[in-house]
Amino acid sequence: MGSRYDANPFEPEEEVNPFSHPGSVPSAGGSRLSPLPPEPADFSYDRGATVDIPLGTAKDFKKKERELEAKEAELKRREQELKRREEAAARAGIVLEEKNWPPFFPIIHHDITREIPTHLQRLQYTAFATWLGIILCLAWNFVAVTIAWIRGYGVKIWFLAIIYALAGCPGAYVLWYRPLYRAMRTESAIKFGRFFLFYLLHIGFCVFAAVAPPVVFKGKSLALHIDITGVSCQR
Repeated sequence: MGSRYDANPFEPEEEVNPFSHPGSVPSAGGSRLSPLPPEPADFSYDRGATVDIPLGTAKDFKKKERELEAKEAELKRREQELKRREEAAARAGIVLEEKNWPPFFPIIHHDITREIPTHLQRLQYTAFATWLGIILCLAWNFVAVTIAWIRGYGVKIWFLAIIYALAGCPGAYVLWYRPLYRAMRTESAIKFGRFFLFYLLHIGFCVFAAVAPPVVFKGKSLALHIDITGVSCQR
């Protein structure tokens, strides 16, 4: 049973203003907060204390040092070898071509602005547009032939369109566009001669495919995929 002098828990606490009586400090007895315990005499904030961390023996240091020296020597050797190859290629007139086109999936080297002389850049851009036009035409040819195959023209022309597309795009690049690009870059007469030879052959093949004489594919045009002889007979 509690004493009559016990404090009433439901009675509001008396607020004590520490500034109401200057020069006096309220005692902690009337407050519910207990004073902090005194700090131990031997406790100190020694910020200059050092911590011993074992870093290994001298033998381990020497081993790691030897490994780093070996790696450094290997890197220097590779750098000198690469520099020697670049100098040898430059003396031989060989240009190291880094693949940079198309930007999203580089498969060829192509930089007209930096490598082709200014007075030849317009002609090179025209040739580049021609090569891109061939790629577009062969892609459209594949789509058209696929539709024709679905409509009952047979699967033979579809396989021919696939072969034409797979061989025509890289073939045009290797046989005449890249020789022209290198000829423009170095102004070599031999490379210009190779370009003219294969470009004329390509033009001749395109004319043969469009005219479609009744020799190989029985009068069916490789370009239009229609029976030329049949249309001529009906006319």
